Amino acid sequence: MADTIRVELNGKEREVCAGLTVRGLLDTLNLEPGLVVVERNREILARARYHEVAVREGDRLEFVHFVGGGA
Repeated sequence: MADTIRVELNGKEREVCAGLTVRGLLDTLNLEPGLVVVERNREILARARYHEVAVREGDRLEFVHFVGGGA
């Protein structure tokens, strides 16, 4: 069994694999990093840092996914 940690993701408690970076978590959730803004513990992360920022026990994450469209 893989080690897991608990985080809050978009207001809901969730267990995720330990050792993930923000980029790894986005990949796990099948989200395109270029279309997502990530807030971690009330701080907006630069996309260039997604691959280096570790997801830790108790983190509060907000993922805002942009969807294209128009009139």
